[in-house]
Amino acid sequence: MSGPISAPPAPGRASSYAAFGLRAEAEPLAPGLHIVATPIGNLKDISFRALSTLAAADAVLAEDTRTSKTLLAHYGIATPLLPYHEHNAAQMRPKILDKLRQGGKLALISDAGTPLVSDPGYKLVAEVVAEGLPVTGIPGPSAVLAALVLAGLPTDRFFFEGFLPPKSAARKARLTELAAIPGTLVFFESPRRLAEMLADAAAVLGARSGAVARELTKYYENVRRGALAELAAHYAEAEEARGEIVVVIGPPDASAVATAAQGDTLDEALRAALAKVSLKEAVAQVAAASGQPRRVVYARALELTRTP
Repeated sequence: MSGPISAPPAPGRASSYAAFGLRAEAEPLAPGLHIVATPIGNLKDISFRALSTLAAADAVLAEDTRTSKTLLAHYGIATPLLPYHEHNAAQMRPKILDKLRQGGKLALISDAGTPLVSDPGYKLVAEVVAEGLPVTGIPGPSAVLAALVLAGLPTDRFFFEGFLPPKSAARKARLTELAAIPGTLVFFESPRRLAEMLADAAAVLGARSGAVARELTKYYENVRRGALAELAAHYAEAEEARGEIVVVIGPPDASAVATAAQGDTLDEALRAALAKVSLKEAVAQVAAASGQPRRVVYARALELTRTP
């Protein structure tokens, strides 16, 4: 999840953690691509191994070199930064692969957190793996996992969706598809769309519990928990939320999962009804016959009518 990392310590304190013996020192690094997780906010959330890797690499591939420069400078790392993002990825990948074929040692980072989660890094890794070149992961911070453990919702099973579609109709259709997943759902969301997204989630998923985690590990970190409808109402009335946002939604109850398992039968019933009567009448008939909530049947009927 991208976002600016926090600033160095305030004036009057150590300007670098070098004062505590934490200045990164390069150690021998094996050739290959090294995927390095970096802080999602608090600069202290980085491992010694990550710092050592960044210091020893020939170059660091970064989404935004301006953002990443702050992190490297804070730890006294002078490794060159090379831009690698969605706009130049197609042009950069051949050059990166060529460096790796020659035994290069490259580190890949995102703006913040673990690379490959909602960024173009996975395409690079796929091509590196396809060529049989070495790939190493240096684990660390993740906004997805940080929000999940703070939400107070089941963590034994979870599904990460990333960003939902920006338009309400498409968003509801996607939420309908996700409704049957027997696990906690995790989303990224824009501050501008948060209230609308939560309202759509409440309409489609019903009375589930949720949590909105903002600015994780930063000074203004905040986690608000409650029913989806309550969260939607709060953010509809409150001043627009700011910063990086992760929305966590609890899993459906067992009966809802069992009902969703009848999806194929529901589609068949809807198709048969839609061939004879109007959309409104078809929804009413199928909802009554199946016992499923009218809103669920209606959302599925809309999706079927849009499918060629």
